[in-house]
Amino acid sequence: MSELHVAIEAEKIFSFFGFPVTNSFLCTLSLSLLFILFAFWYKKQDLKKKPSRGKLIIDMILEGLLSFFKDVAGPKTYEFFPLLGTFFFFIIFANWFGLLPGMGSIGLDVIHENEKHFIPFFRGPTADLNTTLALALITAFMAQFYGFKHLGVKAYLSKFFNFSNPLYTFVGFLELISEFSRIISYAFRLFGNIFAGEVLLAVMGYLIPFLAPLPFLGLEVFVGFIQALVFTMLSLVFWSIATEHHDSNHEEKDEVEILKKNDSFSEENINKENLAFSK
Repeated sequence: MSELHVAIEAEKIFSFFGFPVTNSFLCTLSLSLLFILFAFWYKKQDLKKKPSRGKLIIDMILEGLLSFFKDVAGPKTYEFFPLLGTFFFFIIFANWFGLLPGMGSIGLDVIHENEKHFIPFFRGPTADLNTTLALALITAFMAQFYGFKHLGVKAYLSKFFNFSNPLYTFVGFLELISEFSRIISYAFRLFGNIFAGEVLLAVMGYLIPFLAPLPFLGLEVFVGFIQALVFTMLSLVFWSIATEHHDSNHEEKDEVEILKKNDSFSEENINKENLAFSK
């Protein structure tokens, strides 16, 4: 029986002009190439008078995903959806990429410091912390972009730097910390779940190679889908919060509008009751 191989960091396969190419980076490039080819195919289907059945199925999936996101963010979803959809499909296929046969088991033995090390050629992209950290940084950057775009520089920065009141100053400081803590939580949540699943499959395949890993494989397919959906939904909520007003002036205006609506509603009810009583 071969030795069980579990490495928490991605391993370098070769260097390209001094740039280290790891097994997870190689899978990321392969997956990105597949997405580019798929985009050309999908664009070509739009030029046809009668689209293929595959395009119709994909359109149904996209429409369902858009409707699901719209229930959370409303009209803003149309602005967020191109990046959200890319996030969802990239993450879900990156999660499932590590479940394919040969992942983590096909590679070569390398002698390093008089010790033999096994280096697999392929590793799931989201089982590498570098990939999940990059996704989290993109999410955080786009939150700032949408915040400045919708609220303006002054209004958005006032969420973090408001010195008009000691309470607002403290809350703004907490908001600033939460912006950075989300990056860590997003990156480690996705990485931890996917890496733990691959380790579980590797251990079960090492101990009981036949049939026993199948239930865990089905579980990891489901977990890969859930983690892609969770990461995308958290990004959507993060961006939606970044575009909302949190200052007291807007809250007071909203309260005034609600009170006006309630007053008008109560006046209408009173008039109706007086009219019914007079009759």
